[in-house]
Amino acid sequence: MLAQLAAALLLLLWAGGYGWAALQVRAQRGGARRKRKEPLVWHLTLPWLAAAERFGVWDQLQSPLTIMHSRLLILNGERHSFDDTKQELALAVAYGYAALTVAALMAWQSGEPMLLAVGAVIAGVLPAAKLRDQKTRLHRRKQQVLLAMPELISQLMLLIGAGETIQRALLRCQASHVREASAGHPLYAELTRLCHDMHNGVAFHVALEGFSKRCAVQEVAMFTTNLLLNYRRGGDRLRLSLRELSYSLWEKRKSVSRTLGEEASSKLVFPLVVIFLVLMVIVASPAVLMMSF
Repeated sequence: MLAQLAAALLLLLWAGGYGWAALQVRAQRGGARRKRKEPLVWHLTLPWLAAAERFGVWDQLQSPLTIMHSRLLILNGERHSFDDTKQELALAVAYGYAALTVAALMAWQSGEPMLLAVGAVIAGVLPAAKLRDQKTRLHRRKQQVLLAMPELISQLMLLIGAGETIQRALLRCQASHVREASAGHPLYAELTRLCHDMHNGVAFHVALEGFSKRCAVQEVAMFTTNLLLNYRRGGDRLRLSLRELSYSLWEKRKSVSRTLGEEASSKLVFPLVVIFLVLMVIVASPAVLMMSF
């Protein structure tokens, strides 16, 4: 009985919220219908976005929403708007609500009220997992940048030592890492954009500042600051500053590599334990069967 009431209530709440939100959207557009078909994400988040606007939820969540927006801005680029961040948060809540509704329907059909409790747990875990995934992606992106920075600086030092200007050296570095940039590597993708900006006539210092801002990593900011301070002087002064920065970045790369190795080894613990238990069962089962006879 409880599962039936919960399923009916959840479905009625979502249907009522969706209808109310759709009427509001249509009223804002003056009764005009949209000509293009909306994606599924728009339909899932529509009730939650409308309810948040109606009850002033965004004003209460201004601080965490700003932090979330800054993360998504780094991950998705400058085209990511604040409304997109609101939709991401609403989508996380919608996933949790959908999981709870499906669990309630399954509990209704099977007659197992415990499924409703499981659905409630999943409904709380799904939004938290989606928000945690953003932190994980941002951390992984920073690690990728830190792992690639020492190689980029070493290549840049060699080219500058061979007589290339900084602009030409950056272009040659970008040309040698086209495959990584096309694969979505954050550092080389931003380096490609930096070279495109310089090719389109953007001032060198403006292009470098944009590169540092988009990467959003402290070590990249140090690198661009060194270039801006020394690129007019060139020669040994620039190579010396890059060499000093390279030493510290190689140490950080060793630290990141060590951390990744520890994470990989810790992930292997659970599969190894499972394999060990399976082997124990395989080895011990003949002896147990013989004792039973």
